[in-house]
Amino acid sequence: MIQATGLVKCFGDFTALSELTTQIQKGSIYGLVGSNGSGKSTFLRLIAGVYIPDGGTLQIDGQAVYENIAVKQRIFFVADDLYFLPQSSMNDMAGFYRGIYHNFSDERYQKLCDIFPLDPKKKITTFSKGMKRQAALLLGLACQPDLLLLDEAFDGLDPVMRGAVRKLLSDEIASREMTVLITSHNLRELEDLCDHVGLLHKGRILFEREIDELKLGFCKVHAAFPEGIGDEMLSGLDLMQVSRNGSLLNLIVRGRSADASEYLLSKGAVFAEGVPLTLEEVFVHEMEAVGYDYNNIIF
Repeated sequence: MIQATGLVKCFGDFTALSELTTQIQKGSIYGLVGSNGSGKSTFLRLIAGVYIPDGGTLQIDGQAVYENIAVKQRIFFVADDLYFLPQSSMNDMAGFYRGIYHNFSDERYQKLCDIFPLDPKKKITTFSKGMKRQAALLLGLACQPDLLLLDEAFDGLDPVMRGAVRKLLSDEIASREMTVLITSHNLRELEDLCDHVGLLHKGRILFEREIDELKLGFCKVHAAFPEGIGDEMLSGLDLMQVSRNGSLLNLIVRGRSADASEYLLSKGAVFAEGVPLTLEEVFVHEMEAVGYDYNNIIF
């Protein structure tokens, strides 16, 4: 659906995006992670048609976005810095979007108003930060876009509302094959929602992968060796990281956790248990494998 090739965007002598190339498929939830200033918001604004590229190409289903009304009809952008019409209520904003988006659904809007704990007649300026984020998401979903762009989507939302938003997004994708692109600086925030994730650094995507594929091939194993264990006894494992705390051994291993646990038990472990790796842990080791210091990139 989204095809960016050699995408460049500059602001004066600052290059925000430099030769960015990626492809995001229809019906996916793509998480774009990166530090502040890495170019995440700029990329979303280019997709939304707010900015015009200074180089390369950006297309939605083969069409350029900038000043293309037909394509923009299919896109809704929830920016990090939210904007609503002055002194407007949610009902006022719904009327505004109703005149812009042909797919705006009054039925969907009413159902979402029942889900979100917001007063649609109350001025949005009286809302808290989290409530304003909820209002923007509600209005965006009521517009029924094909492509939903979310910049720091969960900023200000409490855990309960985060769960509700994740379910709503999943339902929209299942029923309408909506595509969602979410930016964040927090991998943990994206782990349970996205099916693809990419790392943006200094205006380029350094690394992107399907999450299920990303997690395959790695495991974390905790094992206990009361008598101790030498490094030579671990030679049968493809080790990526080893740490010791007394008789407890913590390993990051390439391969299946069941195979690693069985091997450690055969070497005298009184117990060996595989535990899931977090997305952040997988990313760290994948980035190190291709020569990047992940800690210096993200944090």
